[in-house]
Amino acid sequence: MIQSKDIILFDDTYYAIAEVHSKTCVAFNCTRGEHGFIVDSSLKYELPLEDIYDTTMEEVKLDDQQFEILKRKLIFDRVEEFYNLFHQKKEFVAGESSLSYAGKIYDQKEMVALADASLDFWLTYGRFSKQFEKEFAKFLGVRYALLTNSGSSANLLAVSALTSPKLGERRLKPGDEVITVAAGFPTTVAPIVQNRLVPVFVDVDLSTYNISVAQVEQAISKKTRAIMIAHTMGNPFDLNPIMEIAQKHNLWVIEDNCDALGSRYEGKLTGTFGHIGTSSFYPPHHITMGEGGAVYTNDPIIKLAIESFRDWGRDCWCASGCDDTCKKRFGWQLGQLPYGYDHKYTYSHLGYNLKVTDMQAAIGLEQLKKLPNFVDKRINNFNLLRGKLEHLSDILILPHATANSSPSWFGFILTVKDGNKYSRNKITQYLESHKIQTRMLFAGNLIKHPAFDGVEYRLASDLANTDKIMNDTFLVGVYPGLTEEMIDYMSEKISQAVEESKNN
Repeated sequence: MIQSKDIILFDDTYYAIAEVHSKTCVAFNCTRGEHGFIVDSSLKYELPLEDIYDTTMEEVKLDDQQFEILKRKLIFDRVEEFYNLFHQKKEFVAGESSLSYAGKIYDQKEMVALADASLDFWLTYGRFSKQFEKEFAKFLGVRYALLTNSGSSANLLAVSALTSPKLGERRLKPGDEVITVAAGFPTTVAPIVQNRLVPVFVDVDLSTYNISVAQVEQAISKKTRAIMIAHTMGNPFDLNPIMEIAQKHNLWVIEDNCDALGSRYEGKLTGTFGHIGTSSFYPPHHITMGEGGAVYTNDPIIKLAIESFRDWGRDCWCASGCDDTCKKRFGWQLGQLPYGYDHKYTYSHLGYNLKVTDMQAAIGLEQLKKLPNFVDKRINNFNLLRGKLEHLSDILILPHATANSSPSWFGFILTVKDGNKYSRNKITQYLESHKIQTRMLFAGNLIKHPAFDGVEYRLASDLANTDKIMNDTFLVGVYPGLTEEMIDYMSEKISQAVEESKNN
């Protein structure tokens, strides 16, 4: 009787049996090699049992490893079938279909990768995570990339790493100042406060929505130790002068690259200019793992500090499931611990557990392959929309790229020039009523939020442009899921919304 794992010779061809049903069996082509049978998992057949009952069965059976590969392949085929049945995109109908400002773009490959990782049931950081870190670092052109569970955690790890005693006199200490902006996402600034540092707020330019470089140097005091700013909407801040100021004053630079993966400044990828860069893999971002983020650096000491803060604060750098990679696990004496105390349970920082799961990383690996195309699509969509809105430039401030940059745009940001004549809120309400999703420039002005009541900070300027953004700025999407037809509809409705928003 034919059973799973049997190898048969049928019609002069060898087959490995993966599954046996009532009338058929699922088999894969295989060949006899010098050291046994080699199975080709790409050649699958469904053979009628009645035709092969009298066939020759080999004495040898599939080994467990080969059998697992075939069983996984069968599962992956069903996952692909499920994708094709239930995850295909629906046709766009103007006025009926919702146009999101952002969203995840995926196909059956991400779903198969997720199934592959789930079958391992390793659950935490593992083989897919290690591979993603390697591939992501290669893409960025940096020495180290470390995965974490969100972009917000990436920012927390970046700031926390700079407080490490391993950095000696350059470590950030409570009361030290960090230059940043209030026009952005809260978790660019929250880690500064959470590490008992003092944010120093500089205003932004309305032309690029990035930090006003002219104000940065005058914001520096004797307490200033770092600069932490984001590339707004994927538009790089002016990196050359910022890096020159940082070098002149011996300041750390953290690039919040969460909205700008794939953006370039003078041909070089953003996130790689400063001492540390961060990314987010939340669904609206350039690639997604669902939840997830990364921290990257070229500095080996900073890398060890990031890793430690991410992994409970431990001093040991062994990955989960690995022991004694330093070859002296019981040969350390740190702090006031006795000599020989287990290095895996020795802690050099007050850390967290901010690791990612292997299932997320598996999705990320497939997304990373698509990233260059995603970037091209974002740029193309941005250019299309900007061209269609050029006639509104006397009413709206249209976004434009920082000099010498090529942004991987996160969104299309617009500011009403005369808030007394035109209403930002009426524009966004009109668009939302026509199923076009809008967003503010995140927090608008962070210090106006309840969360900043009682928080110590310093203002380096009056934040007039930041307040303008809070009152008169909004954004729509340019993400890769948008087609030219969708952008035509969006531009038409934005024009109508502006007309409807006049304050009579």
